[in-house]
Amino acid sequence: MSKTPDPNSTGTSAGAGKHTGEEATVKVPSKDPKKKDDKKDEDLSEEDLALKQQLELYVERVQDADPGLQKVALESMRQEIRTATSSMTSVPKPLKFLRPHYGTLKEFYEKMPDSDMKKLLADILSVLALTMSAEGERESLKYRLLGSEGDIGSWGHEYVRNLAGEIGQEYAKRQSEEAPIDDLMELVQQIVSFNMKHNAEPDAVDLLIEVEDLDLLVEHVDSSNCKRTCAYLTSFAKYLPGPDDMLVLDIAYTIYMKFEEYPLALVTALALDNMQSIKQVFTSCDDLLRKKQFCYILARHGQTFDLDKEMCAGDEEREGLQEIINNTKLSEGYLALARDIEVMEPKTPDDIYKPHLLDGRASAGASVDSARQNLAATFVNAFVNAGFGQDKLMTVPSEATSGGSSTSWLFKNKEHGKASAAASLGMILLWDVDSGLAQLDKYFHSTDTHVIAGALLGVGIVNCGIKNDCDPALALLAEYVDKDDPSIRIGAIMGLGLAYAGAQNEQIRSILTPILGDNKASLDVIAFAAISLGLVYVGSCNEEIAQAIIFALMERSESELGEPLARLLPLGLGLLYLGKQESVEATAEVSKTFHEKIRKHCDMTLLSCAYAGTGNVLKVQHFLGQCAQHLEKGETYQGPAVLGIAMVAMSEELGLEMTIRSLEHLLQYGEQNIRRAVPLALALLCISNPKVNVMDTLSRLSHDSDTEVAMAAVISLGLIGAGTNNARIAGMLRNLSSYYYKEANLLFCVRIAQGLVHLGKGLITLSPYHSERFLLSPTALAGLVTLLHVCLDMKAIILGKYHYVLYFLTLAMQPRMLMTVDENLKPLSVPVRVGQAVDVIGQAGRPKTITGFQTHSTPVLLAAGDRAELATEKYIPISPILEGFVILKENPEYRDDH
Repeated sequence: MSKTPDPNSTGTSAGAGKHTGEEATVKVPSKDPKKKDDKKDEDLSEEDLALKQQLELYVERVQDADPGLQKVALESMRQEIRTATSSMTSVPKPLKFLRPHYGTLKEFYEKMPDSDMKKLLADILSVLALTMSAEGERESLKYRLLGSEGDIGSWGHEYVRNLAGEIGQEYAKRQSEEAPIDDLMELVQQIVSFNMKHNAEPDAVDLLIEVEDLDLLVEHVDSSNCKRTCAYLTSFAKYLPGPDDMLVLDIAYTIYMKFEEYPLALVTALALDNMQSIKQVFTSCDDLLRKKQFCYILARHGQTFDLDKEMCAGDEEREGLQEIINNTKLSEGYLALARDIEVMEPKTPDDIYKPHLLDGRASAGASVDSARQNLAATFVNAFVNAGFGQDKLMTVPSEATSGGSSTSWLFKNKEHGKASAAASLGMILLWDVDSGLAQLDKYFHSTDTHVIAGALLGVGIVNCGIKNDCDPALALLAEYVDKDDPSIRIGAIMGLGLAYAGAQNEQIRSILTPILGDNKASLDVIAFAAISLGLVYVGSCNEEIAQAIIFALMERSESELGEPLARLLPLGLGLLYLGKQESVEATAEVSKTFHEKIRKHCDMTLLSCAYAGTGNVLKVQHFLGQCAQHLEKGETYQGPAVLGIAMVAMSEELGLEMTIRSLEHLLQYGEQNIRRAVPLALALLCISNPKVNVMDTLSRLSHDSDTEVAMAAVISLGLIGAGTNNARIAGMLRNLSSYYYKEANLLFCVRIAQGLVHLGKGLITLSPYHSERFLLSPTALAGLVTLLHVCLDMKAIILGKYHYVLYFLTLAMQPRMLMTVDENLKPLSVPVRVGQAVDVIGQAGRPKTITGFQTHSTPVLLAAGDRAELATEKYIPISPILEGFVILKENPEYRDDH
């Protein structure tokens, strides 16, 4: 073996180069026990070796006394490092070879006199610190701040990312010591501007969040990256604690407005629940078509909103826009969808139960309790034919049969059953106010109080989500609120709650608030008045109503507080603060003075409503802590606590999956009253979104030995499959109907669930989230939460005489469609791709947003987690979110090739 290559030869002559190369290849496999460093040298290829010696030479020269030599050496070293292109996986060569000299250079730096040279060396040390400095030393940042003010981007992305990380740590340290941070902020400016220019928006945002100065972002965004930046902002706002989440959304709103992305700005303003911002979107935008689209977005969200002269000058135009906000066209669009999918044919309850698929015993046992069976059929019929305007039980013309079948079905129900039967007509004519009121009119002449009560409720249901300038619901229902009969009063009160949910209507407040303080009124009337006020003023934090409900609670006797219906009072109070986080605190303090029978229950209900949809981790932990306690005397507060876990965590997918796992633990270790609430919590997490693991859990619980748990599980199966026609759930429920054929109560629940799965023949969803799961409709959530709270005590309420609380679901019912319309708002059929939505936020490039798509022509149905995109270039959608009604305008640049 020959000696190692001479360290002074730079490998210029070809012969030497070839020679060394050969030597190296020969030596690699040999396992010679030679000195380590020799071995290392020989593993290097030709150029690398040259580079290594070159760099070692520079290091010596830098320490030379002659400043001229120093400068040349520094410049060359800098050049080497900058031009070293490297693969993403390995350390750049110059950095690797300079590692041993990091210490020497550092010592020399300390001795150097202040000069430009010293700054140049600081720059190089800062880059070397990337690979060399010890964890937590932040040397890279230290030398960066000492170095020259040059452009940082030229040192490469990895260097910038490392600096950003160190700035975050340094900032936190200086904040705690209250040291000045000006030099850091200058550097932050540079980094953010570099990141924004190089498609690294998430990095820029993360850095600004760490140094608590997101406002800087607005200057650096441009039209090319504003959507990407805001998408990142809005999606991670869900993971921030309040009030930071609102600040982040506010900045997203500012950026959208700056670049005239008005539809997205409006959606963000709705998420902020800020009326000023919503108005600003209307006043800033001049395009009438866009304004029409804004109105569709507001209508879908259930936002009550009155346009004024500023927002739209022309009277006719303004009326047209107001009509869209009032949602008067919803019924038309929904029926157009039904005709397109060819499901107009009315269905009977038997079409849903499919008794012919079951063995003999189940159908034979059907005569157990015919009134209860008929009541179940009433609900199934209402849910299945919801919004279609025709069915085979209630709307059949009286000539068809000699006795007039519509009235005869009504009287196949006993007493309070008639109320639900009459109201079911409202559900069948859902959203169609004119013909709904016309058909309900005949029941108002009835002598039977229950029928009148049902008709009043029916009026509320028909008007649910539809607003009207002449307020027919208020005109019809107001006079019945103060009648003597409690069932008529409840019908009118609940009807007003459904018709004006979210409207914050003063007249209704003045009608309903006195009932709360009325000593003669029965508990059920007071409870429904509280819920209706909660619905009408949902999320408004209205002080006066809160006061009225609090006094009503304080005046109840101990025996009344033990009643299941008394628990609706705290819920009405909670709805006033739905999603409003800290605003609830004062009221929550007052609730601690209540009777101990309802104190904890009230506390849980208020907190769960106030933090609903916020994803606040601390609140989830608080509720879990409450569930861990073992109770002595008939306490009820753990039910609302379990529901609270689901309400808080439903905001985003990650928290949702984790919550499903936590609820699994509660099932195993929890007391009975917790186990009863778990199925309902699962139902809220997966509403109209049947996840297989949840379906299996509920299927297991539906055979539970505790009938309360089984009933909750059965209803929950209906809720997670609501409006999906899910065949697997339908099969499970059919089996359950034959399993429970002798138990009237459970069979009733199975029937209700069967009706829910086929809600609107599969065209309707109950999910309160819309706009790609970004916006949470407060009225929809309020309706769901009310129903779930009621289900915590099935026997007393739904299986008792208050089964019409099931109609609270109307608030959450929405067609799960994409309806494309032209500029005159007439339906326009275009091809769209519908597939599973993919989360592409913060990803590089332009990844596909949907996967596994099929192409259909509109109108189309969107399942949970689906997203649509246009499959044609001929039209441009006005709103980037393709859901509900979307206006298309023709693409001026489109050329037909044929």
